[in-house]
Amino acid sequence: MEHKTKIFHDDIMSMDQYSALRSARRKNMTGIKKNRRVHVGPDATFYFESYETIWHQIHEMLFIERGGQDQIADELSAYNPLIPNGAELVATLMFEVEDEVRRTTFLAGLGGVEETVILTVDGIDVMGVPEQDLDRTTADGKASAVQFIHFAFEADQIAAFRSPTARIILSINHPAYGHMASLSEPVRAALANDFG
Repeated sequence: MEHKTKIFHDDIMSMDQYSALRSARRKNMTGIKKNRRVHVGPDATFYFESYETIWHQIHEMLFIERGGQDQIADELSAYNPLIPNGAELVATLMFEVEDEVRRTTFLAGLGGVEETVILTVDGIDVMGVPEQDLDRTTADGKASAVQFIHFAFEADQIAAFRSPTARIILSINHPAYGHMASLSEPVRAALANDFG
């Protein structure tokens, strides 16, 4: 199967077409996303992106916002950088704290968290690199609740990741939030397909 790393204007369905297929596609996406989600500690969830998840997200934005043709270029520009390029994994990291007061305090102490994410594959660290579109920590040290993280892999790291026996740990090493999680085999197998 061809490994797609970019969505083009021609890949976008008309909203009439999408509307007819939306229910089935959303149900299918729920199944796909299940093995692309990793909880790290009580408040952080990584959603690993792919061509399919980003294609779906763009269509959902177009469907909900109804911006028409004018909106398509903006969505492609915003979301195409989040499709893995064949030698990386890309995750949307969300800090999900329901209580507003606690969330404000929590994020205020989490500045720079986007610089502290590591994927460890059989003892080898792959440092997370935040998406460079804009600074996700404010000058006063408040972190955004949504971060976009790239993990660039060398060939030998990809080979190790593809092994079903690989031990893979995803960690956040911030002084205010130090947590880690092992990737389950279904998640490892799903993410291994992101490499070209």
